[in-house]
Amino acid sequence: MKTNKRFIKGIVAAAAKEDTVMPWARGSRRATFIAKRNNAEKQRKTA
Repeated sequence: MKTNKRFIKGIVAAAAKEDTVMPWARGSRRATFIAKRNNAEKQRKTA
């Protein structure tokens, strides 16, 4: 079976450029969500 190296290189390059952020990804967005959740939990315990 013939391999198409140029096609495969194009697919790999396109995948490397992709920077879609997933909801479960680690980072500032996730840290903000966790801090908000922890603050809400603390308020429920003190109320």
